[in-house]
Amino acid sequence: MMVSTKGRYALRVMIDLAEHDPEQYIPLKEIAQRQEISEKYLEVIVKSLTKAHFLEGLRGKGGGYRLTRDPSSYSVASVLRITEGTLAPVACLQDEVNTCNRAGSCKTLPMWTGLEKVISDYLEGISIQDLASTGNEADNYVI
Repeated sequence: MMVSTKGRYALRVMIDLAEHDPEQYIPLKEIAQRQEISEKYLEVIVKSLTKAHFLEGLRGKGGGYRLTRDPSSYSVASVLRITEGTLAPVACLQDEVNTCNRAGSCKTLPMWTGLEKVISDYLEGISIQDLASTGNEADNYVI
């Protein structure tokens, strides 16, 4: 599985918000400047995160974005599933039901299924709070 810039940037947005006052709305412009990411590109990312109820936004003066829950309740896997669609390492595992006509006789399917489980279990075990609490200075990290 290759994580796209959209997935990596979504994690950076979530971490950035976790590191700042959870009661305050943080302007997207500030996040974009701190993370050195195009504000236009971040608009696409926060739209996905807002639609999934991971963020809430407020327009106008004093507006911006904030997390809807405690940072410890967001797993890296959940953020990546929103932005990437799936954590599956191969196409035949992307959908709920494997529709591959070779699934019944595929010698490699158990290996891919196992890899997907390892990836999912690992990323489910890491929260946004874990990443925000790594000891790096706020606003100065790379994913």
